[in-house]
Amino acid sequence: MIRITTLLALGLLAACSSPQAAPDNSAQVQAAPALLPVVIRTAKGAHRFDVEVAITRDEQAKGLMFRRELGPTTGMLFPMDPPRTASFWMKDTLIPLDMLFIRTDGTIAFLQAETEPYSRVPVSAGVPVAAVLELAGGRAAALGIAEGDRVAWGGCAVPQEAVASRLNFCPSAP
Repeated sequence: MIRITTLLALGLLAACSSPQAAPDNSAQVQAAPALLPVVIRTAKGAHRFDVEVAITRDEQAKGLMFRRELGPTTGMLFPMDPPRTASFWMKDTLIPLDMLFIRTDGTIAFLQAETEPYSRVPVSAGVPVAAVLELAGGRAAALGIAEGDRVAWGGCAVPQEAVASRLNFCPSAP
């Protein structure tokens, strides 16, 4: 009798419990990273990029490594908070990049064009910077971007757009 009562109780318990979700065996889709607008003002005009942002130590260590391509209006921004002397290399980076080292006043302190893939030679402005912006190799030359040009990002780069970001960089005009 005890066995039948136990089996009945277990059966009722199983019937009353919430159903288990069936496992989802579909491919996991990675969410696209949120992009931040960056505008560079040059003698030839303003140029907009929509870039990924590397904020954490791990994101900054990985950067654009293993990427096979980078679009003409994309890139990656590495904010430095607090500003510091940054040094980058190209180990495990498959494509050439233009590296723009940006001062706290928004001007480009140093531009290293067409960095060599896989190089372990460090690239640095040698001065504290607010950020480093990486673009596809050759874009800076193609657009006339040079040292001294001004950079802004987030809502400050595109004040006419509603940009929800805590990463606004609004350097004052010279």
